[in-house]
Amino acid sequence: MSLDTNSKANTGSGWGETAKIIVQALAIAMVVRVFFYQPFNIPSGSMKSTLLIGDYLFVSKLAYGYSRFSFPFSPNIFSGRVLASEPKRGDVAVFRLPQDQSVDYIKRVVGLPGDEVQMRDGTLYINGTAVPKVFQDEFANVECDPYFRHCRRVVYKRYEETLPDGGPTYSVLDLESDGEFDNTEVFKVPAGHYFMMGDNRDNSSDSRASVGYVPFENFVGRAEIIFFSAAIDEPDAMRWTSPWTWPFDIRWSRFFNLVR
Repeated sequence: MSLDTNSKANTGSGWGETAKIIVQALAIAMVVRVFFYQPFNIPSGSMKSTLLIGDYLFVSKLAYGYSRFSFPFSPNIFSGRVLASEPKRGDVAVFRLPQDQSVDYIKRVVGLPGDEVQMRDGTLYINGTAVPKVFQDEFANVECDPYFRHCRRVVYKRYEETLPDGGPTYSVLDLESDGEFDNTEVFKVPAGHYFMMGDNRDNSSDSRASVGYVPFENFVGRAEIIFFSAAIDEPDAMRWTSPWTWPFDIRWSRFFNLVR
């Protein structure tokens, strides 16, 4: 009898330890998610070819400090930012849309407070100086509507841009030689705001149009690293009903790529 009792006690103790470990792991994961790194996925092609539909990435909340948008449900308990560090030109950042603060957007920081930003004939100008733009290659992509009812092969021209003042070098896409946003007015970025643009220049809703200038308070964090990627925007790709196809739909080469 004593042996059975000990066995039951050990079993109960084992389950208790397992539950304790699970609770501790969940608590640690919650703390990391709330205060340090938050996962996001890419649902649109506005940042191609830097970020693709189906990329999953970690966003650093430490990068810019904390505002109310850094926390779940955006509690209105304080204004401004705590432990603030300003975004740098060229950062790929997640922010809350000024017109609808429940929606997250991800774009590249192009204009800093006080900058003058303009597009002329498809070339980006910052403070009156053209940003160097060098042709790289052609970027071919199969693009589908949300329900995969129609797909088409699209070929972009891919260029390499280098931002001023020691800014990064990255790729941008150009689909039309005279696109809707290839020629714009001069945008004067107000104090405390930033000018955001997508790398897919002819297919991005950004500060050139409806997004406008983004307040510093609206920034959630800086995109750091891609931890998973699946080709969900291509025909017959990543069907949840066909798990045997998943290894072929996963973009293994994008795992752990830094976002630049």
